[in-house]
Amino acid sequence: MEYSYPLFEHDQTVPAVIEPSKVLKPLEAMPDRAIILFYQGVIDTLLERALLTHIDDRRSEVGLFPVYSMEYMGRRVAILNPGIGAPAAVGFFEELIAMGVNKAIGCGSCGVLRRDIPRGEIVVVDSAVRDEGTSYHYLQPSREVPANERVLKKVEETLRELAVPFLKGKTWTTDAFYRETRDIVQRRLQEDCITVEMEASALMAVAQFRSIDYGQLLSTGDDVSGEDWDRRFHPEAASHKERVFWAAVECCVRL
Repeated sequence: MEYSYPLFEHDQTVPAVIEPSKVLKPLEAMPDRAIILFYQGVIDTLLERALLTHIDDRRSEVGLFPVYSMEYMGRRVAILNPGIGAPAAVGFFEELIAMGVNKAIGCGSCGVLRRDIPRGEIVVVDSAVRDEGTSYHYLQPSREVPANERVLKKVEETLRELAVPFLKGKTWTTDAFYRETRDIVQRRLQEDCITVEMEASALMAVAQFRSIDYGQLLSTGDDVSGEDWDRRFHPEAASHKERVFWAAVECCVRL
């Protein structure tokens, strides 16, 4: 069969030439739960408070990507900052899975497509538009990837029980933040996207492919709904990031 675009050529054959479970062994120190955390500042704060234990280093040509564990509510949770973008995030997520992780929550920032959504709101992702390349190596081509319904329900229940306000909605995952044009933003709004970020659809795809429980929490930041980009920088941004991190940990330990 011939394909018009390379992204549509990929299948879901297992094993691949480089299969994570063949090149990595389960790590005894690795918890079965993990936070994929895109906030290095939060990790630095946790280290300053002596709340993290270093358990491993993942590597790339960029350098080392430390993996930590943390005790919370009687459970150990792994924490990793995988860098920015879907390929890096998915690659390191694959490695965590091969080493023993089977439940995870993603935690990072997003832009908003609607000006009425303030900075610092927690968004629970219920689906993601696949405007990136990585997810097509894991799932058949489709416009969106849905959230895991069981995980979504547990996340919502947890946040409501803790009286943590949140929005639920669709995100737009893109590889190219410098190419978020006015026309594309309007298209995404028309299909009910409320946020934009760079990893969610790919992480959701690999979790589905590997049969891993995964949910995605976002904290709203900049605004791309207008004619010009609004950074909406605020000195309280660090506290917003810590807030969504602790919400993610609560959700993760209850999965």
